[in-house]
Amino acid sequence: MKAYIRKNEVFADAFNYFMYDGAQMIQPDQLRELDPTEIAILFNENDTQDRQSTKKEIIQKYRDHLKSAAIMEDGETAYVLLGIENQTDVNYAMPVRNMLYDALQYVRQVSRIADVHRSQKGKAEHKNATGAEFISGFHKNDKLIPVITLVLFFNADEWDGPRSLMDMMEITNPTVRRLVGDYPIYLIDPRSLADDELKKFHSSLREVMGCIKYSNDKDKLAAFISHNPRMNMEVEAARVIEAINHVPIRLEKGAEQFDMCKAIEEMIEDGRQEGREETLMRINQLIIMLSKENRSEDIVKAAADREYQEQLLKEFNL
Repeated sequence: MKAYIRKNEVFADAFNYFMYDGAQMIQPDQLRELDPTEIAILFNENDTQDRQSTKKEIIQKYRDHLKSAAIMEDGETAYVLLGIENQTDVNYAMPVRNMLYDALQYVRQVSRIADVHRSQKGKAEHKNATGAEFISGFHKNDKLIPVITLVLFFNADEWDGPRSLMDMMEITNPTVRRLVGDYPIYLIDPRSLADDELKKFHSSLREVMGCIKYSNDKDKLAAFISHNPRMNMEVEAARVIEAINHVPIRLEKGAEQFDMCKAIEEMIEDGRQEGREETLMRINQLIIMLSKENRSEDIVKAAADREYQEQLLKEFNL
C-alpha cells in the first residue's frame, strides 16, 4: 500500500477527490516527496539545583506519506503539505494520532524558521527583532505552511471509529464543550463511496476502492469489473487488490501491468464452485439422515420443494 500510494498520480488523485470533488486541481508533477519522519525535541527545566542545565525529551513519529504541493486556485497559488495515512483496520485513536503528526510538523516548521533567524545573527533583520521575537524565535510576520492529513481506509467494513477528537470524549457540560478544541479526521472509506463517486477518481485508485467496496459481494464485484478495460492496471495497484481481496495473481518477471479482471473473475468462479460443492455436500448429508429415519417421503418432497428442503436442513442443523 505504501508503494502504491507513494505514486504521485495516485496521491494527487486521493486529494483531488477529497478536496475538489474529483477536479484535477493538484497535478502529480507538482508534488514533492518529503521526509515523513516527524521529530520534536522538547526542553524541560531540570529539577536540580543547576537551573542552567536542561534535559531533552525527543518525540519521533513516522507518517506513511508526506508531500508538498503548490495548488493553483482562483488565480492564486496555495502552498500546502499533504499527508496520507493508510489504514487496513480502524484506529480508535486516529484523531489524536493525526493531530500529533500535524502538530509535530508545525513544530518542525517553527524550529526551521528559528534556525534561519539565528543564522542571520549580526544582520539588520536580526538586530531589529523585538525581545518577544528573539525569545520565541518566531517573528510577528512569519507564517506556517498548512498541513492536511487524509486517511485512506483499505477495508470493506464500516469505519466505526471516531471521526474527530470530540468523538473520543464524553462532555455534557456545554461550557466545557464549547471551549475544548476539536480536531477532525479526513477519511476516504470504500464502503461509503457511491458508484458515481468512484468515477471521480481518475487513477487506478477508482478500481482499487471499487474492488475493496464490493469485496464481500461477489455479484456486485463481478458487475463492477465486467468489461472494464481499466482493470488492466499497474502492478502496485494489483498488489493492493491482491492483499485486500485475497486474489492470487501470477506476475511475469519484469511485468509493469496486470489484468486484474481475469484474476478476479477466476476468484469469483472458484468461490461459486466451492459454494456449489458445499451445498451438494449438505444435501447429501440430509438424504443420509432422512434415510436412517426412514423418511423417504421427505426426501422426495425436499427434492421438489426448495423451501421444504431448507426447513429440513435447519432441522438437522446442516
